[in-house]
Amino acid sequence: MKQADEAGPVEPRWVHRCAAAGLDPQRRMAARRAILEDPQALDCTLYRADEEDADAEEEDLGDARIRFAGAFRAPAAWGAAACAEYFGDDDPGLFSCAYIECVAAVSTAAFFTAEVGDYVAVMTAAGQVEMFFVHDCSEDEAGRLCVLIRDDEPLF
Repeated sequence: MKQADEAGPVEPRWVHRCAAAGLDPQRRMAARRAILEDPQALDCTLYRADEEDADAEEEDLGDARIRFAGAFRAPAAWGAAACAEYFGDDDPGLFSCAYIECVAAVSTAAFFTAEVGDYVAVMTAAGQVEMFFVHDCSEDEAGRLCVLIRDDEPLF
C-alpha cells in the first residue's frame, strides 16, 4: 500500500494536531512517512468497537501499516502492583510494541489514528492474519507507538 501524503507543505490539520500534542509537525510527518515506506512494515486493517452498542459489528477504520518494535517491557520503576494492574489477567508474553500509521493522507476524511480499544488485523509475511488489541498508545516525533496484546485464539 502506498501512502497518499504529498511531499509538499504539511497539511494545516496535521500542524494543528501536532501542535496540540507538542510535536514538531515536520519531524512527525517524516516519521510517519518512514513507517509507511519501511520495507519491514506490514499491511494491517484497524477496527473500532461501537461504544454505543456492544453487540454491533466493529467499524472498519481502514488500512494502515504496522512496524513492530519488539516485546513490551514494563519500566524498571514499576513495582509488582503496577505490573499487575497494567497486564491484568493477560500473559505479559502476549504484549508487544508497534508503530501504526494510517495509509490515507492526513488531509482526507479517511485518515485515522489508532486508539486504545481498537483491533488490528495484521497480514504477516507468511500470509497469515494475526489479531491484536490496542492496549495503550503514545505519540511523539518518532510516531504513534501502540502497546498491543496478541489474540492467541485461532481465527477459525
